[in-house]
Amino acid sequence: MTSALAATRFSVLDRSRVRAGHSAGEALRDTVELAREAERLGYHRFWVAEHHGVPGVAGSAPTVLAAAVAGATHRIRVGTGGVMLPNHRPLVVAEQFGVLESLFPGRIDMGLGRSVGFTDGVRRALGRDKDDAEDFDAQLAELLGWFRGTSPTGVHARPAEGLTVPPFVLAMGEGAAVAARAGLPMVIGDLRDRDRMRRGIDRYRAGFRPSEWSREPYVVVSGTVAVAATPGAARRLLVPEAWSMAHARTRGSFPPLPRAEEVEARTMTGKKRDLYDAGLAGHIAGTEEQVADELETLVKETGAQEVLVTTSTYDRGALLGSYRRLARVTGTAPPGTPA
Repeated sequence: MTSALAATRFSVLDRSRVRAGHSAGEALRDTVELAREAERLGYHRFWVAEHHGVPGVAGSAPTVLAAAVAGATHRIRVGTGGVMLPNHRPLVVAEQFGVLESLFPGRIDMGLGRSVGFTDGVRRALGRDKDDAEDFDAQLAELLGWFRGTSPTGVHARPAEGLTVPPFVLAMGEGAAVAARAGLPMVIGDLRDRDRMRRGIDRYRAGFRPSEWSREPYVVVSGTVAVAATPGAARRLLVPEAWSMAHARTRGSFPPLPRAEEVEARTMTGKKRDLYDAGLAGHIAGTEEQVADELETLVKETGAQEVLVTTSTYDRGALLGSYRRLARVTGTAPPGTPA
């Protein structure tokens, strides 16, 4: 392990992907079980995501799932990657995180995004539209104000007021500038477009204003990392997600993850094949030695303090093996951790 990796935190974001032939309940229980393993392997934090109306994703209520994860673990930090703030009233979000922090003091993170519903139908169901994302600065300021008791309404957020729950901004598009103005840590992805990622990080650092939440810029880079005994086995970990993404781009619906061997046996249209091949490219995947080299390059190029790994695949055994190998690469794993 290099000094660059030794100085970097490694964490996990799980999106509770549903697998073909399995239920949403199984996907959620898989997330909780993965969190237990991530804690055992020494990862710094474990986050869950928010998606609405997506057949292939079970995680629609991140604060509820975060409570289950925190209740099943003991030390690892637990949070959201993230709660999509435009979908919710800031007071309610503050109350939810206040409850989490009160139940699990010193372990809760509040990752926040500015996306609004994936489709027009979801946005209508949430009572939101695309323009709501334009008010993210104000929504974020209101949310943080509930923790500090500064709301002009005279209302107090209970039990959030007076608590400190570390906030993070998910930086897609304008998110980097928002995080910089607010003086908050930033999470940025994905690894497939390194130039765009570096531009976002540079913009964030250049515009960062110290705040009571963070005195200095803090960068978390996020993306898929797959580790296996051979490069081919690592690539096969990426196959189910790449196919699901290609299907979503061509059919408009994000499906459960299929088995890798089923995908490899399918005939695809030219457009779908191009999207599928693009979905396999740009990630960090390979043997432990190859992944260590790529991660060292990533950390040095970005200056990131933390890497948030978001890998999804059908084969749960292979996924757990990947996280175990990655923990060995990064030095977080207990001695004798098997592959």
